[in-house]
Parts: sequence; structure tokens; C-alpha cells
Amino acid sequence: MNFTDTAWKIFNQSIEDYHVLDSVETPVKNPFETDSLERILYAKNWIDTVQWHLEDIIRDENIDPVDALQLKRTIDSSNQKRTDLVEFIDSWFLDKYKNITPKSDAKINTETPAWAVDRLSILALKVYHMSLEANRESASEEHRQNCQAKLDVLLTQKEDLSTSIIQLLTDIENGDVKMKVYKQMKMYNDESLNPILYQKEQK
Repeated sequence: MNFTDTAWKIFNQSIEDYHVLDSVETPVKNPFETDSLERILYAKNWIDTVQWHLEDIIRDENIDPVDALQLKRTIDSSNQKRTDLVEFIDSWFLDKYKNITPKSDAKINTETPAWAVDRLSILALKVYHMSLEANRESASEEHRQNCQAKLDVLLTQKEDLSTSIIQLLTDIENGDVKMKVYKQMKMYNDESLNPILYQKEQK
């Protein structure tokens, strides 16, 4: 089983595990060995899955404004954890390929392996939920057909993205692509960089 097949299987295991209780309050029970890549991938998708449902909840037009603000804070925190895990996955790849010397004409890819994996994790969630809609008995036939058409596109996208990730990893292994990682440097959570926050501290 290649890397993307493994990642896809783990992502779907995480999604299925979450939907046993289908609650954003469900504590994660990661079944994989400590420090393994599988454990990291499971944790990554679990964060994505919880955030998917938080984003659903906050779009409720009748949500209490105080609850909505608290939920927004939770989503912000989740976004930071998601970014941190993506960067951790890239660190894993950097270590894996640390002894590979890129060729003199090696290219630089527009995104790192981990950010491509991030897209694959989100895609797994899209496929799961679109499949539910395509088979929802309470929906109209037109709705189910429209969702099936969208699901078909998502499954094609999954094949293309999986192939692209494998190609990228192969190119890095062969020295045809130089792996470079840049920290995201998100500013809105940093009290020293967000003017709303640091101006408040100065008052």
C-alpha cells in the first residue's frame, strides 16, 4: 500500500470513529503507536473532522451570539492546531529525506507534501459527507442525483490528488524536487503581531 492509500484509509478511519458519537465534544482516542506517522495522520484528520462540524454549528442562524463568539474562539484554536500538525508532518518528511541531495536543476514545488496531505484529509471529509447526501432517503431524487454528480467529481479529484502526492514524493526522493518548508507565521493569534491585541495591551 502506497503512502496516499495509507493516508486515505487512516483519514476514513478517523471520520468513521468520530461519527460513532457525532459530537464535537468527543475526546480523540488515537489507536496508532506513539510517534508513528499513522498516529500523526489520524490526529490531523480528527482535528479537521471536528472543525468541519464546528463550522456547521456556527452557521446556525439561531445560534446565541455569546455561544457563537466562543465557538469562533474554538475554531481559531483548532486552525492553529491544524497548522501546527501540518508543519509537524512536513518536519517528518524533511527528516525522512534529509540524506537526499537535490540535483542542481531541482525544482521547488508550489506546496509542501504536508499541505497536499492536508488537502487530501479535507477531501476525505467532503467525500464522506457528499456520499451521505447522495444516499439520504429523506432528500428528493433530484438532490440525490446532484450530490452523486458532485461525489463523482470529488472521487476523481481524490485519484488525481493522490497521484500528484505520490509523484511529488517520488520527485523529492529522486532529487528532482527540492523540499523547502516555510512556517505559516499566522499573525492573528499572536499578541505581538495582531494590532487589535497589542494595542489593547498598551492601553
